Amino acid sequence: MAWRMPHEGDPHERTWMAFPAEGPTLGDDPAEHERFYEAWSAVANAVAEFEPVTMLVDPSRTDDARRLLSSAIEIVHTPVDEFWFRDHGPTFVVDDERPGVLGAVDWVFNGWGAPEWAQWDKAAAHARFTAELTGAELISSLLVNEGGGIHVDGEGTVLLTETVQLDPRRNRFADRARVEAELARTIGATRAVWLPRGLTRDYDEFGTNGHVDIVATIATPGRVLLHTQQNPDHPDFEVSRALRGLLGQQTDAAGRRFEIIDLPAPDALRDREGFVDYSYVNHLLVNGGIIACGFGEERADARAREILEAAYPGRRAVTLDARQIFAGGGGIHCITQQQPAVAR
Repeated sequence: MAWRMPHEGDPHERTWMAFPAEGPTLGDDPAEHERFYEAWSAVANAVAEFEPVTMLVDPSRTDDARRLLSSAIEIVHTPVDEFWFRDHGPTFVVDDERPGVLGAVDWVFNGWGAPEWAQWDKAAAHARFTAELTGAELISSLLVNEGGGIHVDGEGTVLLTETVQLDPRRNRFADRARVEAELARTIGATRAVWLPRGLTRDYDEFGTNGHVDIVATIATPGRVLLHTQQNPDHPDFEVSRALRGLLGQQTDAAGRRFEIIDLPAPDALRDREGFVDYSYVNHLLVNGGIIACGFGEERADARAREILEAAYPGRRAVTLDARQIFAGGGGIHCITQQQPAVAR
């Protein structure tokens, strides 16, 4: 077997999500819960304009899901506690030696390092459950990892951060060599590019401790889209500048030095909790489109759409207000997971 995680821009069979259930990241009151449901559903409905969507829904949330989701979206009932599907669901892979075979990597999920507030017993079963629904071969892993902690070019390169896979709350005895060996086995990564950290807000209570999918992504092999904070009053000004310097010296699996495309942050610096991590990097590629995060800033949102459409020629970008999702600890990419199309 030669498992390989395709690039997100390769054709999809569908996108998978989980509908929010009760939990600390949902907000403090019923009104905030409703805003969260609406923002989540807006993402699903936008994706469904481009490709099929399947939503895992806890039976207790069926009425909300049916009320807010497009009739085009397939609803599958299963117990749900955690609902950031990119992170607890499977990572889909293909086998180039066996055309038509789909694989699903079942990472160990412990709620982003087992914080006291996290609940993940039900979510930890979603990778296996989804693999059964798709007919994918299950690839079990002992690595504590989340889908938002990796980005690939589909040709052997993986971006990741030292503060995620090497986090002692996740993988107490891991080192780079062990992580890289497991990523080679499960997703076909032959070249790991380690970033030292993620964005500042991502280290708060409800953060992931540095997921790469809010910092940088590989648009096409050899070309990286990088979150760029341009305001020196924000702590991520220094973070993004340091990451740009590091990535500019790195090469991919084919030996190419990365071309870096700056993706400027919006103007907002703070919300009621502190410095924001609003990032246009946290977008989702779908068949023929880009589902982009928006932050209520017409000029900045439009600039991001232009950069994204130029980075992904032939795709139409759709901007959705992602501020409510970011208030819960992530963005559009974090709540979705693509299933690659394979020949049948």
